[in-house]
Amino acid sequence: MTPPAAAATPPFAAPVAVLDTNTVFDWLLFHHPDGLAIGAAVAAGRLRWLATAPMREELMHVLARGGFERWRPDPVAMAAHWARHCVEVPPPPDADPTSRFRCTDPDDQKFIDLAVTSGARWLLTRDRAVLKLARRLREVGTEVLTPAAWAALHAGSHATD
Repeated sequence: MTPPAAAATPPFAAPVAVLDTNTVFDWLLFHHPDGLAIGAAVAAGRLRWLATAPMREELMHVLARGGFERWRPDPVAMAAHWARHCVEVPPPPDADPTSRFRCTDPDDQKFIDLAVTSGARWLLTRDRAVLKLARRLREVGTEVLTPAAWAALHAGSHATD
């Protein structure tokens, strides 16, 4: 797949990142230092967070399942952060089942498809099934990194460095 959005993105625009659900939780719910570093780059405009409505629905669904009482989740605040910081785009067409970018976890395929079709510079995840595709996705210009790896690369610098 050739990422069509990559050519259409102006050279001065902040690089695009696709954040999986756990990465968003690291930022907006758990306030983990790695998630906060990503969030700071997004809030400062050094990183564009791209997502789709199904990704937002998954985030809210997981939050509604419970188990996060320790962190005192605020679904309204999370939705407001999403609306303020996320560039929500239509979901890309489903990937061909024979695609070399096929994830073993069907729930994670939406993140991979968006990263590929949008020409995202990064797909940020801790999910092993997604991380297994890192080498293949690098061939189309998308680096698959854990939030910790991304934060370490960008500690004290701008997201584009």
